[in-house]
Amino acid sequence: MSVLTVTLRGAQVLRPDGLEDGDLSLSDGLVTDAPEGREIDLSGYMVLPGLVDVHGDGFERHLAPRRGAMKDLAQGMIATEAELAANGITTAVLAQFYSWEGGMRGAEFADRVFDALGEVRGRVDTDLLAQLRFEMSLLEDYDAVLEMVARHGIGYVVFNDHLPHAALAAGKRPQGLTGQALRIGRNPEKHLEFIQGLHDRITEVGPALERLSAGLRAQSVRLGSHDDGTAEARRVARARGMTIAEFPETVEAAEEARAGGDSVIMGAPNLVRGGSHKGNVSAVDLVAMGLVDALASDYHYPSLKRAAFFLADGGVCDLATAWRLVSRGPAEVLGLDDRGVLQAGLRADLVVIEPETRRVMATLAGGRVSYMAGEVARRFVG
Repeated sequence: MSVLTVTLRGAQVLRPDGLEDGDLSLSDGLVTDAPEGREIDLSGYMVLPGLVDVHGDGFERHLAPRRGAMKDLAQGMIATEAELAANGITTAVLAQFYSWEGGMRGAEFADRVFDALGEVRGRVDTDLLAQLRFEMSLLEDYDAVLEMVARHGIGYVVFNDHLPHAALAAGKRPQGLTGQALRIGRNPEKHLEFIQGLHDRITEVGPALERLSAGLRAQSVRLGSHDDGTAEARRVARARGMTIAEFPETVEAAEEARAGGDSVIMGAPNLVRGGSHKGNVSAVDLVAMGLVDALASDYHYPSLKRAAFFLADGGVCDLATAWRLVSRGPAEVLGLDDRGVLQAGLRADLVVIEPETRRVMATLAGGRVSYMAGEVARRFVG
């Protein structure tokens, strides 16, 4: 759809200081400070900044809804974008694994995902960005990661370590290993041998990771760590240039991130469900302590919007502050200073919400309609 030139009248518009009754004008993909084009009556609705999802892997189910059904990833990307738009998300970071787990989390599949993303990016309205989630124990793949990031123009890399170290150190067979190996078509004994070898070389990871991080920073890539469990782990990550802390597991790790000037991201599903499914620190508690810069959809796109209203309804903070965690906050983490707030001169990224049900009725990304339904669609069409 073409870029709209319109003035939205009668809605409650969320500004940095809170909801205001007023008009909002859009032209050339931007918010403007003077009336423009056709007037559309949105009385009875809320207009808020479009959601910026700083980390989400919910797209996996669209790329491979069943095992082996991975033929046309571009079509899966288009379906993903439709779901993002229906949930008010105007900018989305798709977090793709590069892991020893193989299959949909292996290097080959990651390459295909980034190829598909590049193919559809210019054909959809939602701004789709890439994140590579790399398992740091894959020492033999460090050069390949540098090449992949450069070839696909990936601007955000996060480092994980999901090896079952405790079991491997004790010489035990990790839980679920056989099923995991069979899912990716690998002999279970060979798979165990492979990950045991990775575990045995763990002392080599630190020096190698410092070199890899330096190479990525030379490409102006943003770096983050995943699941920091201690303050010391966060300090080490920061020293390696990882200035983004994704989903810290403890208050101490989050406090260390804040003290060091790092960005802290927590999962919206954690917040909506009232706590981590793994027993880690509660996102609500960290938000209440002022230790969170952004909320991410993680594995569930609808949770992003729900989390903001959850915080406001529960009195943890006002709506403007809560919404900042899903709009301007994540935009700043990503270095995107042109979005996240409804302000003249910035991108016309917005979501129209029905106040009673909190249903998304319309989403505009860069002034283009990416989703629209119901009564709001009738008012736009006229």
